[in-house]
Parts: sequence; C-alpha cells; structure tokens
Amino acid sequence: QVQLVESGGGLVQPGESLRLSCTASGSFLIVNDMAWYRQAPGQQRELVANISIDGITNYLNPVKGRFTVSRDHAKSTVYLQMNSLKPEDTAVYYCYAHILRLLEAPKDYWGQGTQVTVSS
Repeated sequence: QVQLVESGGGLVQPGESLRLSCTASGSFLIVNDMAWYRQAPGQQRELVANISIDGITNYLNPVKGRFTVSRDHAKSTVYLQMNSLKPEDTAVYYCYAHILRLLEAPKDYWGQGTQVTVSS
C-alpha cells in the first residue's frame, strides 16, 4: 500500500503565507513526478505546480512568482511554499505522485486533500 499524507493547510489573511507538505509512505521503489493540484468549489481540479524526479518545475500562471514547489527525495516529500496568498487561492489542495512499486506498472496516487482558505 502507498499513501500520500498532506499537512499544512489552514485559514490565513490575504498576503500571508502557508507551506503545504505531502509525504509518500508505504512500500515503493521510485517516486517519479510529484505535484500539487487544487479544486475550488464548483470548479475543475487544476494543476498548480509539479516537480520531476530531476527537479524540473512547472507552475500555473497565476501562482508564478508566489508559489514554490520543492521535494526531499530522502523523505519522499513534496512541499508547496505559498506566499502572498490571495482570496482566489482558496481551494482544497491535493498532492499527487507517480510511483513505481515492485512488480507493478507505475501508478498515480493522490492525497486526501487539505483546505486552504484565504480571507480577511
């Protein structure tokens, strides 16, 4: 079994910061791409940022310059540092990882989601 466990969401005021963390646990060989998605009420889930196994990153245009995705291979953890938060960043944030397990084809895994609310 593989689980992605997220932490770090909460309620903040506009302009403040939050750091999300997501750790993969269980039995696996390689964690390939990792990413953060978000879904606001009534909207589709969208990719916020991703990071490859080689550390190459991509960002959703509205978060460029404010959010930073990083990972710690030794801890199988991905982070999302969110600065200068805006009310439009309010959403449930989901962690994603593409993981290879022994004797299986690589698969997609998702975290349970963590709520981020930006409001004054």
